[in-house]
Amino acid sequence: MEKEIKTEDLVKYEKNYSEDGLWKKIGNVAKKAGLKTVYMVLLLYYVLISDSTPKKYKAMIIGALGYFILPLDAIPDFVPAVGYTDDMAAIAGAILAVAKCISPEIEAQAKAKLKEWFGEYDELEIADVIH
Repeated sequence: MEKEIKTEDLVKYEKNYSEDGLWKKIGNVAKKAGLKTVYMVLLLYYVLISDSTPKKYKAMIIGALGYFILPLDAIPDFVPAVGYTDDMAAIAGAILAVAKCISPEIEAQAKAKLKEWFGEYDELEIADVIH
């Protein structure tokens, strides 16, 4: 049974967040987690570091990214085929909550980082993330 993660509950995972931990986690799991998950994580990261993002959103983003970093969460990341489904749900909930903070510049930053890490990719794979 999958445990539901509520967006407002994500702040309790703030202690698991660090920028170094985030980059390490992405580096370790990028291929397994997939392009879409990495794109959403990058969007949240760039919203987080934006000066125009309200503090109430930053706390939630830090919680969502902390949950993503945490290897032993509701569904441990090492479980084949489903290990990232709870992470994806937490990240997607945070994306929905902060969608109005995702500017075209933030989208461009995230896409540039995807291209750097994955090379050329099909934009259709990420088209439905925020539109």
